[in-house]
Amino acid sequence: MTPRASEIKQSVLSLGSPAQAEHSLRFFKAGKGQYGYGDKFCGVRNPEVRLVVKCSKNLVSLSDIESLLADDIHEVRLVGLLLLVELMKNADRQLRKPKSVMTDLGNIESLVDFYLAHAERANNWDLVDLSAPYTLGLYLTYDSVSESRKLAILDSLSDSDNLWRQRISVVSTLMPIRHYDITYALRQSLRHLRHPHDLMHKAVGWTLREVGKKDTDALRQFLTENLHFMSRTTLRYAIERLSEYERQEWLKK
Repeated sequence: MTPRASEIKQSVLSLGSPAQAEHSLRFFKAGKGQYGYGDKFCGVRNPEVRLVVKCSKNLVSLSDIESLLADDIHEVRLVGLLLLVELMKNADRQLRKPKSVMTDLGNIESLVDFYLAHAERANNWDLVDLSAPYTLGLYLTYDSVSESRKLAILDSLSDSDNLWRQRISVVSTLMPIRHYDITYALRQSLRHLRHPHDLMHKAVGWTLREVGKKDTDALRQFLTENLHFMSRTTLRYAIERLSEYERQEWLKK
């Protein structure tokens, strides 16, 4: 571990609580036979994690982040991922400045490649959900990135045998949705509609719900065409923002 990463880890550990760590073990399903089995927690709440990130974000390199992501403590990996998000946000701000001298996505490409290379270290739903939309998801919003590259990345993640890479392929599409591009979300939702894991049912339902906020007709069309292939969990998530009457109508079908 790099010296800077070691300092950051010690900051995280100093904020830990045994009682909170025990709660996190149950909350993130880290027991034997559960999806988070083997993960370790020191018991730091997210507001405290973000405080560590805020104090460290201007001081770290990718080598530091790589060290943090290699750690076996869940909250340390979360800090690493959030620091990567901060690097991505800063690169994006520089790119979008009206008088920016940046002419390509070189730095952003490097950050996205780094994220993809370490994607399996985001090995629980919170680690994915707090990083994927703001790294790969942000990358999907750039018109200068070829459509073939975007789809190749998403499909590679989607086709993986790793649950967390699969979840990244869905959750990352939340950022394009914010930019009124629902095409990636609908495509990835369809690819995972019959996934056996409840975490993917929830991810797809969440994504479809966000699609509905931007284009309710598109959501209705997707539901009409695929209702009988999706889990009830996915359906309930997807229709959360519809009227009570319409929700009941979908649930009756």
